[in-house]
Amino acid sequence: MPDSTVASPVLPTGVVFRILGPLQVDGPDGPVRVPPGRQEIILACLLTEAGRVVGTDRLLDLIWPDEPPDTARTQIQICISRLRKSFTEAGVAATVVSRAPGYLLQTGEDAVDLHLFHRQVAASRVLVKEGRAAEAAETLRGAVALWRGPCLDGIPSDVLRIRGQRLDEDRLTAVETYLELELSLGRSHDLVGEVRRLVDEYPLRERLRGQLMLALHRSGRQAEALEVYRAGRRLLADELGLTPGEELRQLENAILAGDPALLSVAPAAHPAHPAERAAPPSAAPLPAYGDEKPHQLPADTADFVADEQVLRTARAALLGGDDQRALGLVVIVGKPGIGKSAMATHIAHRLGERFPDGQLYGDLRGAGPEPVSARDMLGRFLRALGIPGPVIPDDTDERAEMYRTLLAARRMLVVLDDAASERQIAPLLPGSSSCAVVVTSRSRLAALPGAQRVELDVFDEAQSLDLLARVAGVERVAREPEAAAALVRTVGGLPLALRIVAARLAARPHWTLASMVHRLANERHRLDELAHGEMTIRASLSLTHDGLNRADRRLLRLFSLAEGPAVPGWVAGALLDDHRPFPSDLVEPLVDVQMLDAVAVERTGEFRYRFHEVIRLFAREQLTLHDSPAVQLAATERMLGGWLAVAEQAHARIYGGDYTVLRGSGRRWQPPAGYVDALLTDPVEWLDMEHANLCLAVEQAAQAGLDELCWDLTTTLVTLFEARGYFDLWERTHQRALEATRAAGNRRGVAAVLASLGTMHLSRQHPEEARRALAESLEIFDELGEVHGLALCRRDLALLDRQAGEDDRALLRYEQAARDFDRVGDVVGRATVLTQSAHIWMRRGHSAVARAQLEEALDVFRSVGYAHGEAHALRRAGQVQLQMGEHAEAERTLTGVLEMVRHGRDIIGEGHLLRNLGEVHAAMGRYAQARDAFERALTVREQIMDHGGAALVRLDLARLLARAGDPVPARQLLDQATQTFRARGMRHETREAEGLAEELAVLGSAAS
Repeated sequence: MPDSTVASPVLPTGVVFRILGPLQVDGPDGPVRVPPGRQEIILACLLTEAGRVVGTDRLLDLIWPDEPPDTARTQIQICISRLRKSFTEAGVAATVVSRAPGYLLQTGEDAVDLHLFHRQVAASRVLVKEGRAAEAAETLRGAVALWRGPCLDGIPSDVLRIRGQRLDEDRLTAVETYLELELSLGRSHDLVGEVRRLVDEYPLRERLRGQLMLALHRSGRQAEALEVYRAGRRLLADELGLTPGEELRQLENAILAGDPALLSVAPAAHPAHPAERAAPPSAAPLPAYGDEKPHQLPADTADFVADEQVLRTARAALLGGDDQRALGLVVIVGKPGIGKSAMATHIAHRLGERFPDGQLYGDLRGAGPEPVSARDMLGRFLRALGIPGPVIPDDTDERAEMYRTLLAARRMLVVLDDAASERQIAPLLPGSSSCAVVVTSRSRLAALPGAQRVELDVFDEAQSLDLLARVAGVERVAREPEAAAALVRTVGGLPLALRIVAARLAARPHWTLASMVHRLANERHRLDELAHGEMTIRASLSLTHDGLNRADRRLLRLFSLAEGPAVPGWVAGALLDDHRPFPSDLVEPLVDVQMLDAVAVERTGEFRYRFHEVIRLFAREQLTLHDSPAVQLAATERMLGGWLAVAEQAHARIYGGDYTVLRGSGRRWQPPAGYVDALLTDPVEWLDMEHANLCLAVEQAAQAGLDELCWDLTTTLVTLFEARGYFDLWERTHQRALEATRAAGNRRGVAAVLASLGTMHLSRQHPEEARRALAESLEIFDELGEVHGLALCRRDLALLDRQAGEDDRALLRYEQAARDFDRVGDVVGRATVLTQSAHIWMRRGHSAVARAQLEEALDVFRSVGYAHGEAHALRRAGQVQLQMGEHAEAERTLTGVLEMVRHGRDIIGEGHLLRNLGEVHAAMGRYAQARDAFERALTVREQIMDHGGAALVRLDLARLLARAGDPVPARQLLDQATQTFRARGMRHETREAEGLAEELAVLGSAAS
């Protein structure tokens, strides 16, 4: 891709991986060779998704788009191993880690040129919002200069070639945007030559042509500007049979009329991504780059069969049809077992390339007893879009507003599976026509305006035979055509029933199709009191169930006790009390006959499983018939004890031991040790991946009367809830555990849950609720003589006192808490207290005391390997150094902590550290560096839509600009910040802003 705008760009030295051009890897000693072919494709795919997991199935599709060989997965593993070895030998600071359901490339944030491009474009957006157009244009030119040719040039993959073309389109959009900014700055004469060369290179891009017309007109060359328009009109007519767009025609008319507004106003922006349905132009002149791109779709069905006309109808509706302004909305309806979810997933996979910003998937569980609320699903979607938990609002309407704002400028596909009602899904619909939504439901959802409804019916004979042949075998069906036709008639064309019967045949290759017809007919006759559809499914399920051996039938029944959306294989071991090292071996016979679906692969190599809801109900019926309540309770207790055991180990690996948490006497069940070690290579990620199952386990423990297990698991999960800001889950699980422990008269459990709820209210900044919960918990722990519980409560009560300005009372509580933590040997609890109380001593000016406490805390955190505690204590240490005038040391400390929080993907911590570094630079008199740090902190806050945090940084920036004698932009920033403070009831910050406003007013008066 020749680029006349940049000559021989000097690339940043920190970039290691370059895909904005031919693939290139640079090690400390020069380029690193990546063998062409499979390794090149895999690395290119990992780089486009660096920081996100790339599924093994996706890599298989990239390398073998038609039919992968039997050894395909092994070949992928070999390629990954060779890439790792190449990086290690070349000294490249990157690693490829195995992470379900595939692989993840981990490297520095600016080590990939694509990511650096995205960051620079995002930074330019902030500059534009602040009115700094010249700096924004310069930043964009630097971003465009990263290109060395067509993106991913030479990679032998059609899919990656299309991906590269989309990224090349992003580059051109950035070029057009900086040209538009520079035109608005009055640089028209200087730009004519550059824009003309670009128009010659991309003659069909109307935005470029409009910019050339405007540059010529403003340079006094109206005749040439009009000729540029006429040349474009001829080209469009000759090449495409089209006329110029409305905006270009309006620009021509304005030039002909001598409109004076053209001398100062740039033409309106064209859509950033021309496609079948273009996203509407954003109010800001820059597109949103660098945002999260979730890919949440379940796996597609390999042997999928459907009516092509139905697929075409759905595709047309989702891609816009006749109305380019309306949201593409398809509702797939039908009875159980008809294939609604499989159809939705298949459609979404086929349209993946048309929605490059990703796919959101939500199982709404509308057919179950407790459908997922819109509020909860919005919380999940917002986190997937990169919004940290603490920033997500509590109110459903506010969440929906944030969700629609994030999707407004994106092309994203949303799949809402198993919806219960219009009310449930209405808040989940994007407001932008650039997105599309697929809904499945057993109800027609007639009140959804503009929806294209697709009603699935049973298969006809041809479709049924096709599916039967794909599952049971083509030759087998060809040998018995009459029996095959009779079989599909007996099943009645219901996809689920047909798939179960076909799987049963596949598992019994010696059975004839005729014998299956006879068996199924007998089973249907036995169940003839049922409705036709129910009878068809029940007959096929009964036939398969009765053909299983005794152990497999027992596991099928017990496995129905696991209520999660996707269940790991070790659960089978817990249910059966079987400790074999590879527990998935127990489940595979059920997968073979389609009674369970294998839906994902863990990093251990073990599979995750899911019931079709109809099959789960059948298995539950069999459970009630064959297993006593005592047997069911014992199996449930083992399963829940397994969840507790692994969660307990995850907590211990994060904190360096069993610290800062109480333990109950509930029974544990330990999965195989080697299996758990593999699961917990990243314990926070395991907790996050399993959070749905873990929260359901809390509910199940409460329902089963296992109150000790319930409160113990609940409080253990705070490790996840705090790390990810999952306040909704925190509150819901704890309220359920509180009900269970109160009902059981479990006073210690009640106190433990209340103490944890107090911590949650503290994190949510609800001090009164926190104080009430902690006071009740403290009273119970005092009655019981529970020293560890008293320490936890006093620690949090001290923080409440500190926030209220009651420093003396806080220090007394901290002293008591430290003493109690010492008595029970909780070294991390004591170190946390030292870190928190050091802030009071620092605030009082006792820097030496604060420093001594922080050094002791750091020794503890480092000795046990508690990284979060170390980062928090180091940040406080940096603040102490700043207070003591040790500016260089503070800069080094805080820069190190910044790297730590970035490595942990703690974007909120990144915002705090950038702000602290801005304070350090300001204290050192480094105006430019301070401004840059504050502006980067502001970018972070705006990216996660933390309006309160952004206002605080604007106040810092306004203070800095005022000190530097730049009152006009300072006043603008201050006005924005004050408006936010007042709207959010931030009284202290409002007073600070008003004080600065008075100072600026005095400065303005003195200047005049």
